[in-house]
Parts: sequence; C-alpha cells; structure tokens
Amino acid sequence: METVSALAEPLKKTVGGTTAKVLADHLDLHTVGDLLHHYPRRYAERGELTRLAELPLDEHVTVVAQVADARMLTFNRGRGQRLEVTLTDGSGRLQLVFFGRGAYAHEKKLLPGRRGMFAGKVSVFNRKLQLAHPDYKLLDEDSGQEEVREFAGALLPLYPAVKQLNSWKIEQAVATVLTSMEAIGWAGLADPLPVPLREGRGLLPLGEALRAVHRPASWAEVHAARARLKWDEAFVLQLALARRRANEARLPAVPRTPSDDGILAAFDARLPFTLTEGQRRVSGEIFADLATAHPMHRLLQGEVGSGKTMVALRAMLAVVDAGGQAALLAPTEVLAQQHHRSVVEMMGELAEGGMLGGADHGTKVVLLTGSMGATARRQALLDLATGEAGIVIGTHALIEDKVRFHDLGLVVVDEQHRFGVEQRDALRAKGRQPPHLLVMTATPIPRTVAMTVFGDLETSVLDQLPAGRSPIASHVVPAADKPHFLARAWERVREEVAGGHQAYVVCPRIGDDEPATAGDAGAARDAGEEGADGAERRPPLAVLDVAAELAAGPLAGLRVEVLHGRLAPDAKDDVMRRFAAGEVDVLVATTVIEVGVNVPNATAMVIMDADRFGVSQLHQLRGRVGRGSAPGLCLLVSEAPEGGPARARLAAVAATQDGFELSRIDLEQRREGDVLGQAQSGARTSLRMLAVIEDEDVIAEARAEATAVVTDDPALERHPELRTALDALLDAERESYLDKG
Repeated sequence: METVSALAEPLKKTVGGTTAKVLADHLDLHTVGDLLHHYPRRYAERGELTRLAELPLDEHVTVVAQVADARMLTFNRGRGQRLEVTLTDGSGRLQLVFFGRGAYAHEKKLLPGRRGMFAGKVSVFNRKLQLAHPDYKLLDEDSGQEEVREFAGALLPLYPAVKQLNSWKIEQAVATVLTSMEAIGWAGLADPLPVPLREGRGLLPLGEALRAVHRPASWAEVHAARARLKWDEAFVLQLALARRRANEARLPAVPRTPSDDGILAAFDARLPFTLTEGQRRVSGEIFADLATAHPMHRLLQGEVGSGKTMVALRAMLAVVDAGGQAALLAPTEVLAQQHHRSVVEMMGELAEGGMLGGADHGTKVVLLTGSMGATARRQALLDLATGEAGIVIGTHALIEDKVRFHDLGLVVVDEQHRFGVEQRDALRAKGRQPPHLLVMTATPIPRTVAMTVFGDLETSVLDQLPAGRSPIASHVVPAADKPHFLARAWERVREEVAGGHQAYVVCPRIGDDEPATAGDAGAARDAGEEGADGAERRPPLAVLDVAAELAAGPLAGLRVEVLHGRLAPDAKDDVMRRFAAGEVDVLVATTVIEVGVNVPNATAMVIMDADRFGVSQLHQLRGRVGRGSAPGLCLLVSEAPEGGPARARLAAVAATQDGFELSRIDLEQRREGDVLGQAQSGARTSLRMLAVIEDEDVIAEARAEATAVVTDDPALERHPELRTALDALLDAERESYLDKG
C-alpha cells in the first residue's frame, strides 16, 4: 500500500468505527493525514506542574496536577454522597467533584500525593474552579519500577480535546496510526518541501517530523519537529498565494496614465496644503501600477488619519484622466455618505462636470446606496452607464446586476475585511477588462499578517501623519480604584466644550434590550478574564443609559446627542451633520464612529468600559480626535483590576501612538484562529503549527522560496509533491479564506 494513499485512508480502518466517528463529528478529523496533523497543543513532563491559575472558564481542559486532599461529604440528611478532591500545581488550586455511590471508588484511587491527568469542563461553584465528574488517568498507577523510570524522562502530549474524546484517548488513536505508518516505513511519503530547500535549511524529513511531534523523546525533538512542520504550513500557504499573484499578473488590463493638464493636475493645484512625503511616495507606487497592462492589486494600509482617502482620490482622478471610471466601495451606508461628502468637498467645482459652474475638465461624483430613492437611483445608474460620472461611491449596491459602467478602470475597497472574493469578482466582471484594485484598511497590520492574509496584494504603507495633525494624549481612568478620576474626566469634557470644542463618549452597547455589539471584538477575547474567580461581570455600559445619566448629571446643560447602529439612516445622517456643524457638544455613540468620521473640532473622547474593546479598535476610535489644530485627549475608563492583563492592554494603548506596534500587541494576544480562521472567513484555517507574529521570519523566507518556485515552474509540473500537498493542506474551502482576508 502506498504511503501517500495511506494518509488519505479513512480513520475507521485504523482506529475503529466508534473512535473515528467521534473524531469526525467533534474534531473534523476524517483521514489518517488529518489525525497526524492534529498536533499536541503542549507537552507535560513528570514533575512539571501545569498552571491551574490560567484555566479558561467553560472550556474542556486536560491538566497535570497532584492531589492535595480528598474529602467525602454527605448531604440530603446523609442520603447523598459527594467526593471533593483538591488538586494543586503550585500556581493555583482546582476542585474535582464526584457524586453518587461511585464516589467511593474514586476516593480509594485519588489519595493525597497521587499525580495524574484530569480532563473535564471548567466551571465555577462557590467561587472555586471545579471539574465535575472528570475523566482521569493516574500517571504512576500500576507501573513497575522500569516503566516508572522510562516514563520519568518522557514527554506527555496533551491534545486539543473535546468532552466526547479526552486527550489521552486521542493520544491512543495517534499511537495506533503512527504504528501502522511506521510498519510501512513511511515509504513514498509525498514531502511538500523540495529536497534542496529542506536540506539547505537542515529540516527533518516529513515522516520523522510527524513521529517526533507526537512521540518526542526530548524537547530537542519537539523543537526540530515543530520547525519542520511550521515550514510546511508557511511554504504551502505562500505557494498558494504566489500562484494567485502569478495568475493575476497574467490577466490583461487597460493602462491608465494621468495627463499633465487633466483633472488630477487641476485637483493638486487647488489643494490648500502640500502632500506628505509618504502620500507622494505611495501615490507614485500606485501610479506606476496603474500604468501597466495587468491589473494592480495593492493594499494601502496606514495610521488613523494618515491621509489614505486623499491618496485613493488621486488614484481615482488619474483613472478619470485616462478616460476610465473609478468606484469606491464602502462597508456601510454611513461611511459611503461620508466619503461622498468629503470627496465632493475636496474636489469643489471639479465634482460638477457637465453642470452649470462646473470646471471644464470636471466629472460627476455620484452616490449609490440601497436606501436611495428611485429617482436619484435611476439618475445615478444612467450617469454610470453613459460615463457622465467618472467617480461612484457606494455600498454593496454597486455590485448588483443592474449596475452598468461605461468603462470601469479602478475599484477602491474601503476596509477589506468586509469584502470577500465573490464581491471582488463581481465588480471585476463589470469592466471591459479586469479593473485595477486598491484595497484600503484603517487598521495598521504587521507585515507578517499582511503577507499572510493579504498575500495576493502588494502592500503600501502610510506611516506619517499630515502636517497640522495634533498629538493625542491618552490616559487610563481607573473608575473602580479611584472614582474621583472619573469625576475629573467629566470636568475635562466640560473644559473642552467651554473652550469651543466637542467630545465623544463611546460605549460598547446601545441599550438594555440588546446584547453587546461592536466593542465585543475585544470583549469576546476578554470574557471571564476578570471574572475567573467566579465574580459576575456587570453588563457593558450602554449608550442610551450613559447619555441620560450624563445629560442629567455631570454634563447637565451641554447639548448631548446619541448615535448608534439602530437609528434610521436619515436620523444618523442628521446627528452627524449637526455634530460636524458644531450644533452638538457631546456625542454618545457606539463604535459606529470608528472609521470615516471626520470632525476636526472634536478634541476629547471618553471610552467607557475600555477593557471590553480590542487594542486596535481603541486606537482606531482614538483617531477620531486630534484631527484639527487643537491637541486631542482620550480617556480610557475601566473597572478592570490593577495588575491584570486588561489593564496592561489599556496601559499599552495609552503609552504609544504607534498603531503598528499596538496591532502587534493585539494580534499576539489573540488566538491564531482570530487572525486567519473563522473570524476572517468562516472556513477552518489550515494553520495548526504556525504562529503568525512569532514566526514572521519563517513566513518571509517561505514567501521568497515559494515565489522563486512559482516563477520557475508556474504549473508545478516538476513538483508533483507540491501539487499533492496543496490539494491536501488547502482544499477549495480552505483556500477561499485566502481571498476573503
């Protein structure tokens, strides 16, 4: 039997039908290869004490610990028995509880001093962490001296497990599979790494790495196996992306070169400021791409307020100069309307092409959203079809079948994470030839993640703030420890308003009748963090409650308004218009203000329950102030205890203005799946070993190697093992997440 086909063998042939069904149903593992790529999440040593202090609530865990004491208690007037066992590991304590007559059998085994592996779901009872009726395996039970000595130096693999199948049962299934693979000598195993690459980097052969990661004889073997398997994942991933880039480069596109005396030159001439060096550099990169005969695919990322919209608008005007049309796709109607307003303001008479008083080489700038009236919508569609409108700004309504362009030359996408490959293809199909593509993101992304998530896009970075932008002072307000600090925060808001400025107050929730929303990108990650001792966390603060309290209390007499996602589009627009016009002093809002809102007169922001937001999101929100000549102030209000991880995150935000550094901190604290898995696409990530931030050198080197292979052999005809590996590790569903970003 060939080993290649052995990896594709259904698990039931090796581990039996019952175990195979549980592996398939609960861990999505179907073949021998799937199970061999289900790696241990860590290893326990005899004598090693697992940190019980870090157990996550409501998750199924396996711990290695020692019995400190065991007590049999009675209840219900002596008719019921309950065995309570306390485990310790030096960092914390965990209680096991067993009910019923079987408790006596456990009492005889779980004697003080015995060590074992214990598996179960972590819950809280009487403010103590506990496992109810856990599975367990005593490590030295029934062991002869020789077995104990042999075990003393061994590493115990602990696997990601589920209630239906604990770690040591997964270990038994893996052992069965390894034995069958070793029996056929791993012969003919398709190794995805080309031999020169593997040997040049001193990496283990694949079979040896799989054996060592599951049955390591030493930590050195673990490290060698992990190094090899990380390279597999990075290389295969970058290979898929390199092939995507190569395929895109072969598509035809119309070169778009601006004229010396066209609309772009007229726009630049009327700018009341000079572009930053960064804006000029990035514009040069974009113009060079637009002038080529294959489609531009570029990611424009940058700091909050770094001027990405200006760069994108100049790119759109360059395409209009060259006779084409440009579409700007925004994720929400509010943002589309704001983009439309700001573009029309920046262009002035140049946005009134064909209209009385419009400039000679002006063009029409139209808005297209789902909630537009029928008459306005008909006119916008007509302007697009005839070419009268050179620029259209809209939501996903732009992708609908009835939208026709005269000559679509450039698509600009704002906030890539809301825009999938299907939409990209739908817009691309609206051009006579594939249009150029510019993707903008307001979240600074570490280079590693950009290479991995946006690997088919070239990257431009704006890391310089325009002249005249003011620094933002950020401070943590510890509301629980020092309530007078919060009172002072509201005084500061009043001082800013008295000085002729305005303020935002941001809350995670709209009101009592709905769950927490936008801020919970951070909250989901932090859930249970401060409540791990069993203390209940109060619900997140809500816009409607906070606005009412402020208007009646510390901000009485000021003009306080609310803004949130459940307001009607017209009402949202009205509130934002009045705030921008200075008719509102304090805007109490959800994260609906996170991107695109530009009110230079707003100088202060108070973020309530700041610990319930992610690091990058706090930085994003903070960027709404300090947009004019007056300095900005951001106050991060939190009841999180001092010394905890939530307060450490807030201190990091307060300590630096560098969004790229904060983004690294944010991503290092997330699970890998948040970066590349379900949160991004709904498809399971194929990365099981690679840590995106930690392994950035491997990812960068793998990108270079993969690009070289694809350049030399685009169809991988001379690398059949690589084609096999691509099919096995990146099936169609998993590969699609690469597009979605």
